[in-house]
Amino acid sequence: MKRREFIAGTAVLLVSPTPLRAQGVPRRIGFLGGFLDSQGRNAWRSGLREKGWIEGKNLLVEYRFAETPDRMATLAAELVALTPDLVIALGPSPALALKSATAIVPIVFVVVADPVGLGLIQSLARPGGNITGLASWVPGDWTAKQIQILQELVPGASKIALLVNPS
Repeated sequence: MKRREFIAGTAVLLVSPTPLRAQGVPRRIGFLGGFLDSQGRNAWRSGLREKGWIEGKNLLVEYRFAETPDRMATLAAELVALTPDLVIALGPSPALALKSATAIVPIVFVVVADPVGLGLIQSLARPGGNITGLASWVPGDWTAKQIQILQELVPGASKIALLVNPS
């Protein structure tokens, strides 16, 4: 559930209401991923709605899903051609495809392991370019740092579980 909240929160932060837009002109977000189940989509919409963004009213979301990585480039180009205010990449393949498709439209990636190693960003501290996001894993002592942060956030926690997919 935290991942879904992050996705909604990220979009809200980057597509905040400003007086620069003509009243009544909705913002447009592109969303590229392998899939998004109904629970994820509902959480996404709920998070946006809590911040005043209502899909179909003041926000248009263009969803594109590909079950195979070879379709990502085509779908990324399709989204960029719609001139969205922001695109969200759910996973490494969508993030790489969007980075190749645009150097102008802001890209937010989630669920990406080692974005520096993949060549998505220059560094975690200063991503550079038009792309930023959430690194789910990075080489080195990242797990220890995550546990340290978790202990600071929840000092009374006596047990911490870490789920890892080695592939």
